[in-house]
Amino acid sequence: MAQTKGCFVPDVHLCEAIVLPHGGWAIHVASHFGVPAERCAAYIGSAMTAFRKMHGLGNDFVVLDARAAPLPVTPARAAAIADRHRGIGCDQFIVMEPPGEGADVFMRIRNPDGSEAGACGNATRCVAFLVAEERGADRVIVRTIAGDLAVERLPNGMWRADMGPARLGWRDVPLAREMDTLHLPITLGPVTDPAACSMGNPHATLFVNNLDAIPVAEIGPHLERHPLFPDRANIGFAQVLAPDRIRLVMWERGAGMTLACGSGACATVVNAARRGLTGRRVTVELPGGALAMEWREDGHVTMAGPVATAFRGEIDLAAYG
Repeated sequence: MAQTKGCFVPDVHLCEAIVLPHGGWAIHVASHFGVPAERCAAYIGSAMTAFRKMHGLGNDFVVLDARAAPLPVTPARAAAIADRHRGIGCDQFIVMEPPGEGADVFMRIRNPDGSEAGACGNATRCVAFLVAEERGADRVIVRTIAGDLAVERLPNGMWRADMGPARLGWRDVPLAREMDTLHLPITLGPVTDPAACSMGNPHATLFVNNLDAIPVAEIGPHLERHPLFPDRANIGFAQVLAPDRIRLVMWERGAGMTLACGSGACATVVNAARRGLTGRRVTVELPGGALAMEWREDGHVTMAGPVATAFRGEIDLAAYG
């Protein structure tokens, strides 16, 4: 795709490059459209920042690179860019930053509401892929606020991330008060008795007999903000299909329903195995596709899946507040 700058011109079709000043889709206007140059002049000279739109199984991200120099990204600006109607749109907003010693890159994660997240499995694979391609490497250490994550390229083209150990204590999740994280006293409509753990961010998993009968979009927001979750929580709705296969739909904290959630798949496998519903190696089927999961004997959870780049472009960060 051509790395050209452009502007928003009404009634002209999308052409070569995608740029997003002032919350509108902007376009490169070729001369044969006959659009006066002065209509684009306000934007052509803007200070633009390169971005990539990437995804893992449809769980999508705007990825910016701030390793060479800091970028003026605030929570409000990240939320505005993540807006699917007035910005680029994404499930999480990712900024690559210098890692310090012992890692290859630091990944800062923001939800669509601007809040910061400690983990995102699909984004971890995407960022690792970018760094690996730069360096010609097959293994990358991605640092997050929750810890360092090792990611490796597999022979089949997939990428496997070690998402670290599942944390099972009530303070780890965290919960509002001491209790058994394997059985939480929560019931809402057709769902009850979730299990909880932390994968660097809080998760609760509800096991159901018929996932299609669950009004996820209706009850998800209420469960996310249940008083037992002082930091809110990611809510998984899981149907066990076999001892090695689970179907999962996620309501993500600050994002809502997504096509896939890597840390949610990790938490679901851990909670299912803790309850004796599955083994420790499980394929998790999400709306966007499948992830190969393992809760290892050392407590770490690994996740293998694909990485994809949807498009590249440039954005005027200052245009988003």
